[in-house]
Amino acid sequence: MLSYVPSILGAPRRLTREVRVGDVVIGGKNPVVVQSMTTTPTTDVAATVEQIRKLVEVGCQIVRVTVPTQSDMDAVPKIRERMKAEGLRVPLVADIHFLPKLALQACDWFEKVRINPGNFADRKKFEVLEYTDAEYQEEIDRIRETFRPIVLRAKENGIAMRIGTNHGSLSDRIMNRFGDTPMGMVESALEFIRIAQDEGYRDLVISMKSSNPQVMIQAYRLLVSRMNESGMDYPLHLGVTEAGDGDDGRIKSAMGIGSLLADGLGDTIRVSLTEDPEREIPVARRLNAIFEKGFDLPAAPVLAPAWDFYSYQRRATQRYETKGLGLGGREPVRVLTHVPLSGAPALAARSTEPYVEAVSLSLDPPVTAERMASIDSKLPVRVNLDATTLADLRPGKIPFDEIGVAASSIWSEPGYVEKISAVLEGKTVWLRARETQDVDAIVRTLHASSSKVRFGVSVESYRILELGRRVAATLTRAGFDVPMHLCLVSKAEETKENLLLRAPVEIGALLCDGIGDSVEIRSGFGVDFNHVLGFDILQAARLRMSKTEYIACPSCGRTLFDLQETTAKIRARTGHLKGVKIAVMGCIVNGPGEMADADFGYVGSGVGQINLYVGKDCVERHIPQSDAVEKLVDLIKSHDRWIEPTA
Repeated sequence: MLSYVPSILGAPRRLTREVRVGDVVIGGKNPVVVQSMTTTPTTDVAATVEQIRKLVEVGCQIVRVTVPTQSDMDAVPKIRERMKAEGLRVPLVADIHFLPKLALQACDWFEKVRINPGNFADRKKFEVLEYTDAEYQEEIDRIRETFRPIVLRAKENGIAMRIGTNHGSLSDRIMNRFGDTPMGMVESALEFIRIAQDEGYRDLVISMKSSNPQVMIQAYRLLVSRMNESGMDYPLHLGVTEAGDGDDGRIKSAMGIGSLLADGLGDTIRVSLTEDPEREIPVARRLNAIFEKGFDLPAAPVLAPAWDFYSYQRRATQRYETKGLGLGGREPVRVLTHVPLSGAPALAARSTEPYVEAVSLSLDPPVTAERMASIDSKLPVRVNLDATTLADLRPGKIPFDEIGVAASSIWSEPGYVEKISAVLEGKTVWLRARETQDVDAIVRTLHASSSKVRFGVSVESYRILELGRRVAATLTRAGFDVPMHLCLVSKAEETKENLLLRAPVEIGALLCDGIGDSVEIRSGFGVDFNHVLGFDILQAARLRMSKTEYIACPSCGRTLFDLQETTAKIRARTGHLKGVKIAVMGCIVNGPGEMADADFGYVGSGVGQINLYVGKDCVERHIPQSDAVEKLVDLIKSHDRWIEPTA
């Protein structure tokens, strides 16, 4: 039995305790709640209320408001008064960092208070300290004295609280004992949960946010595992922080949030985009609709996985090489670009970025040796053929490097494995798994095969997450280390917006667990869309960098510059820098921590002023905003990461 989910194959939604936030109930058997956050200065009462109104109009159920200063807190009664006058009934959440006294006041004006354990009672200095157990306990006692009054006030007022850990703002104490890890994130939250429980307060919602979807997924899984061990049933708030904007922000958010929803985890979600907040809500609602789970699903068979769900380790496979392109082993995860036969020559000759490195072809019947021989490509070419076509071909008459064949069809007649071994000697044969029953046929084929043919397994379906897990676990138990290909097939009626959210989950959840040596997307939205989406999914999973990576916060009332405009300017100057990670942060709250994962950082340090970072180290301070983008470019050049853009 898995400790974070009852089964990796169709687990039902995790049942949690109910936590009331005003008129909204999170957890229990209630639908997943969708929320967002205002980006206006909280002191601007009219603008903040107007943004709350826009959020309510698009279906936002809970709105978070940042309260970084006493002036912001003083504006809250005016916001409440104006909301009442306009008939706006939506629960508000106070976002608190650094100042416990504001959290205490917030308990009197908000339906929920969000506490960040990393900076609530600590200041992050990136100091290396060794704590004895006694010294560590002294730190916990100090936090208890600071946190306990807020817990008691929240309990007295009957309001909820979110214990919201951020990967980018773990305290030095946690970092020194547990490291910059999912374990550190979980322990940071558990310390505060235990303090609240000691006071008999359990109206808690827990989150584990990171700008890295892979880390975020692992942290939530580990949190649930640890809570299950302790008999805790607190609901989960899901989100990928600093996801960015456009397709990239949606892909990263979908991968992190959707992968957990697909396992039945999550009671409320927030998609964090560097865009106007009302644009987050349709994305969150659509994502939830795709992966919404029920509580009364039929019991799924328990399949013991062959991998660690709490840390990344790529599944060990054989390495194949075709026309100089390596696949499997320690090679990068490859992207197969699917094209019709008529488009193969032009695609093979094209130089794109990300570049085309392997092609899969669709062949319309009749498929003859002569038609296949007419295709000449310098790239590896894979084609799916049916059993009848293969049986009619002669050895040496198939010009393709790799052949896909339905696993179940191989057993349609006696001796078929031997036949294809003779015909396809020296080729790579991909056994296609499209349904559950194909998995047994794949194992039987691999047991019966000779060394003349290299075999791989291609998982091809509209829904490939559970099928891919089943295949990976079955292959490992049977002792086969053949590579796996992940092919997501879209339906004709599926929208592009739907696929843009679904594909990062179906493929990305497997990649984040180390499953998959190549990926492919087949849809009716064109070769370019499918090709680029494949590379974007690999980048979101942090497995392969094919373009500049932006870690950009969604903006809030703490933001010290126009985040959308600035991000666009930085993207315009640096968008050609393949593999460079740039963090764009509106303020200091999560900046240094999230930038530990970035190469360079651009952080608001005051009104009209910017600090620049290399990794987590601040190297230039208080630069006028008008000069900051070019100063960032100069910084990148000084570290030999700059290349001149091509025409």
